[in-house]
Amino acid sequence: MHNISRLWSTYLLPAIRIIRPRQWVKNFFVFLPLFFGGQMANTSLFIEALITFVAFSLAASSIYCLNDIVDVEADRQHPVKCHRPIASGQVSVLAAYVLMMVMLLLSLGCCPLMGDRGLTVGAVVLGYWAMNVGYCVWLKSYAIIDVCVIAFGFVLRILAGGLATDIEPSNWLVLMTFLLTLFLAFAKRRDDVLRMESTGKPPRKNTIRYNLTFINQAITITASITLVCYIMYTVSPEVTARFNSHYVYLTTIFVLVGLLRYIQIAVVDKKSGDPTKVILRDRFTQLVVLAWGLSYLFIIYF
Repeated sequence: MHNISRLWSTYLLPAIRIIRPRQWVKNFFVFLPLFFGGQMANTSLFIEALITFVAFSLAASSIYCLNDIVDVEADRQHPVKCHRPIASGQVSVLAAYVLMMVMLLLSLGCCPLMGDRGLTVGAVVLGYWAMNVGYCVWLKSYAIIDVCVIAFGFVLRILAGGLATDIEPSNWLVLMTFLLTLFLAFAKRRDDVLRMESTGKPPRKNTIRYNLTFINQAITITASITLVCYIMYTVSPEVTARFNSHYVYLTTIFVLVGLLRYIQIAVVDKKSGDPTKVILRDRFTQLVVLAWGLSYLFIIYF
C-alpha cells in the first residue's frame, strides 16, 4: 500500500499535473458544429466528435508538456507557476519530453478510429500541434500575435469537429469563436500585466508590450464586436430558416450577461488569469452558460 501511495505521489500525480486534464474542457468546442447542426442525438456522429475531442485533448496535453519545458526558468521565478512539476523538480525535462511524445502519438492514434474522416481530422490536429509548438518556442514572445494564435487554435477545434461529423460550421460560428476566445486571451493577459505592475518583473517576455490601458481597450473592443456579431448571427435569415424560429435573438441576453460577468471578474475581481478555472468555479458564469445552452436546446430540438 505504501509503494502504491509513493508511486502515485512521486510519478503519476506530477504526470497528471503536467498534462492538465482540467484544461480539456476547452476542447468541447469540437462539439459545436454537431450541436448547432441539430445532430447531437445522432449516436454515430456523436462518437466521431467524441473521438475528435479525445484527440485534441491529448494533443493539447502534449503541448502543455512542451510549454512547461520551455518556460521552466521563468516558472521558477513565478509565485504560482513555480509549483509546476518541472519547475519544482518533481519531473525531469527528459521525462517531460517522453510524456510529450506519448501524448502526441496517442492523439494521432485516435484518428484512424474515424475511418476515412480520420485522415483530415488528423491533419488538423497535427496542424494545431505544430502551430502550438511554434507558439511555445517563438510566437508567444510577440504581443498580439500570441493571443491571435490562441484564438485560432479554437477555430481549428471547430473545423476539426465539422470535418469529423461532416457538418460544415457556418462562417458566423467560426468568426464568433475567434472573437470570443480572443477576448478571453486578452483578459488572461491582463492578469500578467497586473502581476508585472505589482512585482516590477514581467511574467512573460511580451508582457512589456502590454499595459492596462491597451488591455482594457482590447477587452472592450473584442467583447463589443463579439456581441454585435452574435446579434447579427441570431437575426440573420440563414439562422432563422435553419432553426425555424424567430426567437434565437433572445439568447443574446445570456451572451451579454456572460461577457459582462467575465469583464467584472477581470477588472473588478482581478482573477482572469485562468479562463478554465473561472468556468469551472464561478457559479454565476456556469448558470449563464447553462441557461444559454438550454435555450438553444429548446429552440433547436423542440
